[in-house]
Order: sequence, then structure tokens, then C-alpha cells
Amino acid sequence: MNSQRYEVDVAVIGGGVIGCAIARELSRYDLRVCLLERTEDVCSGTSKANSAIIHAGYDAASGSLMAKMNVEGNRMMDRLAADLDIPFRRNGSMVLCFSEEDMPGLQELYVRGVTNGVPGLRIISGDEARQMEPNLTDAVAAALYAPTGGIVCPFNMTVALAENACENGVEFRFLTEVTEIQKYGEGYELTVREAEVSETGADRTITARFVVNAAGVYADRFHNMVSRRRISITPRRGTYCLLDREAGGHVDRTIFQLPGKYGKGVLVTPTIHGNLLIGPTAADIGDKEGTYTTAEELAEVTAKSARGVKDIPYRQVITSFAGLRAHEAGHEFILGEPEDAPGFFDAAGIESPGLSSAPAIGVYLAQMIARKAGASMKEHFIATRKGIPHVAAMDRESRAALIAKRPDYGTIVCRCENVSEGEIADSIRRPLGARSLDGIKRRVRQGMGRCQAGFCTPRTMEILSRETGIPMEKICKNQPGSEMITGGV
Repeated sequence: MNSQRYEVDVAVIGGGVIGCAIARELSRYDLRVCLLERTEDVCSGTSKANSAIIHAGYDAASGSLMAKMNVEGNRMMDRLAADLDIPFRRNGSMVLCFSEEDMPGLQELYVRGVTNGVPGLRIISGDEARQMEPNLTDAVAAALYAPTGGIVCPFNMTVALAENACENGVEFRFLTEVTEIQKYGEGYELTVREAEVSETGADRTITARFVVNAAGVYADRFHNMVSRRRISITPRRGTYCLLDREAGGHVDRTIFQLPGKYGKGVLVTPTIHGNLLIGPTAADIGDKEGTYTTAEELAEVTAKSARGVKDIPYRQVITSFAGLRAHEAGHEFILGEPEDAPGFFDAAGIESPGLSSAPAIGVYLAQMIARKAGASMKEHFIATRKGIPHVAAMDRESRAALIAKRPDYGTIVCRCENVSEGEIADSIRRPLGARSLDGIKRRVRQGMGRCQAGFCTPRTMEILSRETGIPMEKICKNQPGSEMITGGV
């Protein structure tokens, strides 16, 4: 490296689960790392609206980076969940087949999974599948059973990775949008627009020896700024319905249908928090912000889910939502340096199984960057992180001890999810603490229950204002522009 001075060694663009996983792994090394996120918080894009599944790894093409990262990421989840206090359960998964004509497709998945290194796979009959999952329909002829499939909280996972990275020295810059990237010596100069100065139109620059492009549906934009070999990311919208906890036991395993042209199809799964989730649809769109739902897509979710699972209590739907997958035409993860842009590392085209692959992608790219930088491992890396206690999940003795020490843990604010004032306050006080209502929701589930924050929002806003000094009229649902109060107060 020449004598050019750089503000940071590595600039990571994007605060989703991929960017945060890479940042955490980079924090193991003696490197100056910053993460740039255009919204007010981590987990604000694709990472907040997905199936919350840890895939076993039988779906991706054998020999692909997608298959390699999926299987390795799955293997890493038990240790990661223990180290970072992430709720995670290996509930297993099934892929349903509905006719003898489709059996070759199921067999192909099985062979691919074995080739990819997925343990414990087996094809079972429809009768055995119904013994394991009584609410499967009579139309199920056979199923591929994968015991290593799992469910996780994607919000908690992303936040945990970010908090641990922060504790190990990564600087997080929120409301910071990268608008341009140019070569700078042997590194890069990033032009950024920060919310605090956006009204004046002033930009600033950040110089970095290396750049990590983990920008989700916007990853093509940044890649194409530095490389002549263009890539194109198509937003693929997936719509979901979330059902109340009363429906959470309708199935125990994640139920897929045989994959089609647009992916794995509509699934039915319990969530790690006890709800039932159905979806997603798959619609390629041009709008990189198009996370609205449509009546047609919601109808598709209910119609397709009923083919494999009977008696789904659709009247217990408490909310619907849509997320965008970053689909690249080659349907493969793009990881590493373009030939004509050394020092620029892509983590692009990360669609499903991106959440499952995130831990492995983090290791893969961080090691690649550390080798190129000649960086050594830190002597005192902090590998563990403790989450916020949830009083409703504690036994009586532990709950009493906590409330005696922290009385605010004895005041319930969100009655649907039994979230206390203490949990909300700690979600704000922690490293990278919440600065919006959505930030609190993703950390402690305030407002995620049956009433969808209909009753607890005013009190939560008061707590957020008290803890941060943000005036009530400036409190946002998420980023600036989504203020909860308009007019006078």
C-alpha cells in the first residue's frame, strides 16, 4: 500500500444481516472498520422482512457459493446462537410432493442435498409425513425431511451481530447514504450524504483502503460505479401473513412445497416466538422500495398454503407484510473482488438462503480482506453478547429478583407480548440503541402482538423521548419523515 492516508481500513455499505455479519468478523482483526447505513438502524431492509428460516442447504445448486455458504452457515448457527444469545431452534423442515409425477423432483433435491453435505436427509411417505405433522393435507404423497432446518429471529440475529461488532470497535454511522464511489490511491473515496446536513445539501467524503458492498437490492448500483463488468439486481417482492400465537402450533416444522421457477414457493412455519407465518409470494418488480402488499398477492398466499396444510386459521392473521429479495440473474451469490476493482468486495445477489448463509459469508469475506490487508487477529476479541432479558419468559424467582433490582421490569407496557418498561428502556440504552419505534419493536417485540401496537405506542413514545431527549413530535416510526405526531402537541 502506498503512503496515501485513509480514514478507515474498511467501509461496509449496508446494515442488514450480511453487512453486520461481515462487520462482526472484521472486528476480530486489527482493522479500523466503519459501517454505513442510510436508514436510522440496522435490520431495516430485506433482513426485517423474510421467512426467518435457517435452511438446511438442499436447494442451492451443488458446487455453488450459495450451497457452500448455506450449509456452512447452518452448521455455525448453534455456536453463534449461544455466543450472541440469539433465539434459535432446529425444528426441521419438509418439502412436500403431491404426485408420483413429481417424485423425480423430490429425489433430485435429496441427491443435491446429500452432495451439498446436508446431514440426515431422507424421503418419507405421505403417511409418515402426516404422522409427524397431522395438519398436512391428504394430497401430500411424499416429502423430503431435513432435520437440520431451523427457525430464528432475524431482527435479534442482526442486532446481536451489530452490537457485538460495535463492542469490538466497529463504528456505525446511521442516516448516512453513500452516493458515489471513486478510486482513491489504492483504495476508494466514498461520497456520503448525512441526515444532519442534508438540508444544506452538503456532502462529505470517507476514504477507505477497502470497501464491502452489502447493500442488498442496491448492491448493483455500487458495484457498477467501480467495475465495467455490470451486474443487475432485480427486487423480488415476497408477501407474507403472520398469524396470532394461538395458531403457532398448527405445524411444528417448516413446511415447503417443491420449488418452482421463482423459488421455494409458499411455506407454512412456526416462528421462533410462537406465531404462525405463511408466505412468500414472488413477484419481480422495478421499485427497489416496493414493499407494499396487494390483495392479489395475499390471496395467493392463502390459496397456495392451503394445498399442503389444512385448516389454517386465516381469521387469526394479525398482520401482513412484504419484503424484497435481491435477485441476480445468475441466481448465485456474488462474493469477492471484481477483476477490475481490487479492494472492492461484493456481497451482492444475496437472496434466499441469505439469512442462513450470513455467518459463513461474514467469515469468508472478512478472512479474504484480512489477508489482503495483512491484518493480524486481535488479542482480546469479545466473542459473546448477552441479550435483553424478557420477563415473561422467566421463572417466578428469577423475575422477582430482576424486578427487585430494576422495578421498571415489573411494569408491563405491551400487554400482547408482555414487554416491560425495563425491556423498552434497555433497548434504547444499549450499544446501537433504538432511536425509533421500529427499532424498539425489532429488539424487544413491543407492538408485534395481536393489537399491533394499538395500545402501547403512546407509552413507548414517552419512554423513547425520556431516554433520548427526542421531542415527542420528532419521534418516528422509523427514519425521518415518518413522525408519529403532526401539528401541535
